[in-house]
Order: sequence, then C-alpha cells, then structure tokens
Amino acid sequence: MEAIENLITRRSVRQYKTDAVPKEIIEKIIEAGTYAPTGMNWQAPVIIAVTNKALRDRVSAWNAKIIGGDSDPFYGAPVVLIVLADKSRPTYLYDGSLVMGNLMNAAHAYGIASCWIHRAKEEFESEEGKALLNELGIKGDYEGIGHCILGYAAADPAPARPRKEHYVYWAE
Repeated sequence: MEAIENLITRRSVRQYKTDAVPKEIIEKIIEAGTYAPTGMNWQAPVIIAVTNKALRDRVSAWNAKIIGGDSDPFYGAPVVLIVLADKSRPTYLYDGSLVMGNLMNAAHAYGIASCWIHRAKEEFESEEGKALLNELGIKGDYEGIGHCILGYAAADPAPARPRKEHYVYWAE
C-alpha cells in the first residue's frame, strides 16, 4: 500500500534548497496532475510550469505584493507549477483543486517537497497576470487556482499533527 503511505506522509514544506529539480521528474509530476479527475472529463485546468528563475521571481513578487509583503511567498522553491482552470466549466474550481492534490502527492512519491501557495486567483485577475497568459498564448477565461511549489526540502518536515476529534461521522 505504498500509495496510501504517500498520501499519509506528505507534508507541506516551507524551506527549500536551491538545487534544481530534474526536468524528467517535473514532467512526471505534471503528467500525474493531468490525470486528476475532472467534471465530465472536460479537463478544465491548465498548468504553467515555471522553471525560469526570472519569471519565477516575477510571479513571486506579484504574489508578495498581494499580501503586502516583500519576502518570497514561494519559500525559495525553484519550481512553480501554476494551476488555472477554465471558468466556463461549472466544476472548474474542484477540477483545479484535484490537479493541485495530484501534483503534490506525485511530488512526494518522487521525493520532491511541495506546498500549495494561494493568491493565484488575484494574480491572474491583474493586468500583469493577464499579460503573462497572453504572452504564453493561453486564451480563455481562466481563474488561478493555486501554485504548487516544488523543490528539495532544506530540513525534514515536522511530523503530522494528530487528526482532530470528530473528523469522521459514520451513518450506518
């Protein structure tokens, strides 16, 4: 049950080494993201794989500006996978969220640390975000769902907190 063990042991990481993640591993993680379930198999999400440091830093600066800070909201991670989804599909938010989950779980399976960073919605509602989509040739009415940051953890993640009481209610 290796898959279940990966689901249980994955943690969000907020401190990264600067080491590059091999492109072949990034591609496999992205492939897993593209196989996330989507409503009616419409495949509403798209993924922007950012490995270019200048663009990564530009997106980081936009994200920091939204929260009113100037520190790196991507915690030094060298790779940012931006998930957006086509708002014309009624399940777009759920579909994009499932892609994010697949990306993070696949990363963990490959020994790559990850974390979901928010504010993609605000980034891609901005003129800068719309310009980037245009620059990349992405057409349509897309909403930013999240950033899946990837890299090698600079320290061991903290152990999982105990699960809360009353997490599950059985209706037998």
